Amino acid sequence: QLQLVESGGGLVQVGGSLTLSCTASGSTLDSDAIGWYRQAPGKRYDGISCISSGGEITNYVDFVKGRFTVSRDNAKNTVYLHMNNLKPDDTAVYYCGAVDPELCRLGAWSSDYWGPGTQVTVSS
Repeated sequence: QLQLVESGGGLVQVGGSLTLSCTASGSTLDSDAIGWYRQAPGKRYDGISCISSGGEITNYVDFVKGRFTVSRDNAKNTVYLHMNNLKPDDTAVYYCGAVDPELCRLGAWSSDYWGPGTQVTVSS
């Protein structure tokens, strides 16, 4: 089981930017497709984005398209989520997890395990 840890969250004003990191501990993630998710208080988990193991395939949920970009640096054992033009509705705990690469390609990714998450708060 791949152990992942998210970081980079924080407090940002509306319209601001943050970059989240998802790093593997004790193993490498260069052979895994990775998905990003978030959960706002009282709401369900939402899939945000996913990226294939080599980075050639990415997918996004509609409400972040054009604002969020997923990337990875396998040499650094890290996947990133670059978030721009943040809105109050983006306030949530963000998580990453390994996903089935075919489900990432089809836009239907999910994970059985996530890291502990990182809090993103967007103030208006």
